[in-house]
Amino acid sequence: MHRILIRHGLVVPVPRRRRREDYKRWQRDVPMELWQLDIVGGIKLTGGGEAKVVTGVDDHSRFCVIARVVRKATGRAVCLAFADALQRFGIPDEVLTDNGKQFTGRFNQPRPAEVMFERICRENGIVARNTKPRSPTTTGKVERFHQTLQGELLDDVEVWPDIHTAQAAIDAFRQEYNTRRPHQSLNMAFPGDLFIARAGDERLPLRLPAQLKPAIAEPQPDPAPAPVPVTTMPTTPPLTLSTNGVDPVDLAVEFTRAVPLSGNVSVGGQQFWLGPDRAGTTVAFWADTTVVHLIVNGVRLKTVPSRLTVAHLQRLLDDGGHPAGPPPIPGGQPSTAIEVDRTVNATGAIGLAGRQHPIGYHFAGRRLTVRLDGDLLSSSTTVSCCAACPIHLPPPTWSASATPAPPAHHPSQQPNPPASNDASAAVAH
Repeated sequence: MHRILIRHGLVVPVPRRRRREDYKRWQRDVPMELWQLDIVGGIKLTGGGEAKVVTGVDDHSRFCVIARVVRKATGRAVCLAFADALQRFGIPDEVLTDNGKQFTGRFNQPRPAEVMFERICRENGIVARNTKPRSPTTTGKVERFHQTLQGELLDDVEVWPDIHTAQAAIDAFRQEYNTRRPHQSLNMAFPGDLFIARAGDERLPLRLPAQLKPAIAEPQPDPAPAPVPVTTMPTTPPLTLSTNGVDPVDLAVEFTRAVPLSGNVSVGGQQFWLGPDRAGTTVAFWADTTVVHLIVNGVRLKTVPSRLTVAHLQRLLDDGGHPAGPPPIPGGQPSTAIEVDRTVNATGAIGLAGRQHPIGYHFAGRRLTVRLDGDLLSSSTTVSCCAACPIHLPPPTWSASATPAPPAHHPSQQPNPPASNDASAAVAH
């Protein structure tokens, strides 16, 4: 139909794609006037998943100011990379990004909201500009940097062993790109010859959100190496491995997270609700495969059952966590722990001291052994632990069915014996 209308001169044909000459080229006059920022993928890791690279180039000189590898391109990870560049080179007049949720909250639902990146720009007098939706050519300079990075480095490595190796390779590429690689759009000049960072006397104090400051160190010049006095630091005992030499026994990890504006912290797919009133607070986590403790300013805030696997804990170790010390459970006399047997009802709960405590609907009809140790309740079958959660009960008078509990069970270093179908279902949970 469209071809018929054109043939009879009833409509004017319009080319569907813009011609190259239709694009308007532009460039800022001086360095540090505008930075273009974006995120690119393409770093596949041996352990599975794909890391991202937070990138930024100066619009005038094409100098790469940011090239940070992150496991996940969250708003916090992007802001850490951005803040590091601000400390190193100074504050630009403007930044230009696409409409990713890490850069802007103007498309947030149900209503627009300021994200951390926009807050950093506002508090430091940076004009934050966004492209029109579906217009990648507006940030063409950083997109062209992505093409060079992928063609000359990332495409040559199918799988990277870890993030640190990828970061080292990208740092070397970035150094060569800035100082030893002529740029065609600069009349074959080097980006490093045209880029000028803010002079020290022109730099304004950098204002950053409180949750970013502990993670960012002040940039230091490259001094001559000096002898470092050897001091004895407390070391964490090495992990005990099972007989297969791979899986750790009793693995527990300590790490920190900053509470986002939503008040909901996500770790390994598990959500921890802390509330918007705690946004910006740094929370310490003590986690293993059975329980997670949340600590704020040295005070245990709450304890919840853990859904984290050994793989999650090992990934947390790789991301900056460290093997945990003793769990922050209030001490009590070992003799106060007791065990009782209860049958899970149809709603997945058990009755204790006149109250219902959820265990899991998939255990309905099962007979479980319930251990009460201070304010921690743990339930188990004959072969595995099912759940652990905090509990607050008044001091009850227990029936004769309650017995003093033996010492808490710890996983054996020997491989588990084959389990029955019911036990396998419990372990899978």
